Amino acid sequence: MPIRIKICCIGSVKEAALAVRYGASAIGLVSEMPSGPGPISEAKITEIAATVPPGIASFLLTSKQDVTSIIEQQRCCRTSTIQLVDRLITGGYSDLRDALPGISIVQVIHVNGEESIQEAVAVSHHVDAVLLDSGNQNLQIKQLGGTGRTHDWSISRSICEAVDKPVYLAGGLNPENVTEAIRQVRPFGVDVCSGLRPNGNLDERRLAGFVDAVKRA
Repeated sequence: MPIRIKICCIGSVKEAALAVRYGASAIGLVSEMPSGPGPISEAKITEIAATVPPGIASFLLTSKQDVTSIIEQQRCCRTSTIQLVDRLITGGYSDLRDALPGISIVQVIHVNGEESIQEAVAVSHHVDAVLLDSGNQNLQIKQLGGTGRTHDWSISRSICEAVDKPVYLAGGLNPENVTEAIRQVRPFGVDVCSGLRPNGNLDERRLAGFVDAVKRA
């Protein structure tokens, strides 16, 4: 099957349409974060999500860690998917399922060492997909995405082999390295933000180059 492409940090209806036109199967809409690029208001997320055509997934990236707040946020933004960029503290995945039937749940695992393999395996039983990124939840100001850093792809490959759910690879991907990343990791999909935004906005030339590089893989 072709590698799925998720274009993240979408900031406008125009950017969403551009990503879809170049073949994105999903777009990422970033809500409030402790750090990193791309956050937009919930009103803007709702506006963009409403324009996404059928068959294209809209991901709400949330740093919230309590289920009640996540449910309220998704009901406001009306995306098709929730991307949890941090661990749940209050409530569980089953609470999200019960409150939001039909909404997909993707859990981010920040790959910082071999322990991430077991974390991904444990989480995979409760979610629809896992996304591997290069953040750090242990810093005083958490990094939960958009770092522009790669991580150890050999660990990511082990996670892909160990879990029975789709795995997206993120973290420092760009048109220059995504072909090799796919060859090494063999993910279900790839996710990119800062690698296509040299000046903060989605760059059409780099977007085209990224899509071509994914196809070459």
